[in-house]
Amino acid sequence: MRWLMVSKNTLIGNDNKKRTSDKQFISIRNKPLNSALRVFLKLNMNKCVIMPVLNQKLPNVRGYKIMKTRRSDRLVDMTRYLLERPRTLVSLTHFSEEYESAKSSISEDLTILKRTFQERGIGLLETIPGAAGGARFTPYMTQDDAKEFVASLVNAIDDETRVLPGGYVYLSDILGQPWFLQRIGRLIATQYLREPIDAVMTAATKGVPVAQAVAAQLNVPFVIVRNDTKVTEGPTMSVNYVTGQSQRLEKLELSRRSLPMGSRVLIVDDFMKAGGTIRGMASLVKEFEGQVVGAAVVAEGRVAHRVIDDYTSLIHVDTNKDDGIIHVAAGNYADEIYANFEESLENKVK
Repeated sequence: MRWLMVSKNTLIGNDNKKRTSDKQFISIRNKPLNSALRVFLKLNMNKCVIMPVLNQKLPNVRGYKIMKTRRSDRLVDMTRYLLERPRTLVSLTHFSEEYESAKSSISEDLTILKRTFQERGIGLLETIPGAAGGARFTPYMTQDDAKEFVASLVNAIDDETRVLPGGYVYLSDILGQPWFLQRIGRLIATQYLREPIDAVMTAATKGVPVAQAVAAQLNVPFVIVRNDTKVTEGPTMSVNYVTGQSQRLEKLELSRRSLPMGSRVLIVDDFMKAGGTIRGMASLVKEFEGQVVGAAVVAEGRVAHRVIDDYTSLIHVDTNKDDGIIHVAAGNYADEIYANFEESLENKVK
């Protein structure tokens, strides 16, 4: 709901005669009536009439002035709007109508945001010309920020008490912290700056927070593959696969409604040893006639033989299950993500 206040200000001139100034329209958008009244009362105006405006445009009445949104307010709200909708094309018309400002002013605002986003390493703001154009924000993480973040991740995990039987590492507390998750998602999404992705896939249950974080940065849905059938999933598609380390036969299932046929899928997980689960998920994607765009894990463990070669890892964990010694180092993310990052960024700008 938009509330509109129409007022006439009465002024007294030097000759003590009363004169009426121009009428003003003051628009308050998306506020309840009591909130709108508080805003109006702060203004030095009298003889006011407050009315609801049901349509999206203010009346075009001659002699009336419209109070527009200030640039500082626009910049803050536009930033919020774009950050909440990564990889989404937003038309200039939307911003122009939302803030009741000319498109030329909106273009200047976007130029300011574009420069600031790139200088701060927040992401890329593209402006697409033409009738079907607009602005699109794509988040990424610079290599310096990634190096600093991975170092903090290494320090947090480099603890002998995290070693679990079988050479696995306890990561649940790390993956339960929003600060780590948000950055993990942004770092993994950086690799796919130019790649169109339809969905993020993971295996239940430890990979779920990672998939959610990556999907949020890519602004796509994520799907969860399970070992057992849930009644609430409806009809499912299943594949059998051989685990990479113990060579056991396992089954993975996914609801047929979860993933559209022919989707481009990014596979993510929290921890990988031989890579059998990721290979199983890749087989499941093929059953949906889809394409695996890539695979990424937060941590990879040491293993004699790995069944997949093309993957990205943020950290590498080397554990000795006999004496509980753990050694944590950066994974292969630098080569996989940033080898062609500048080229990808330039092509994205074009």
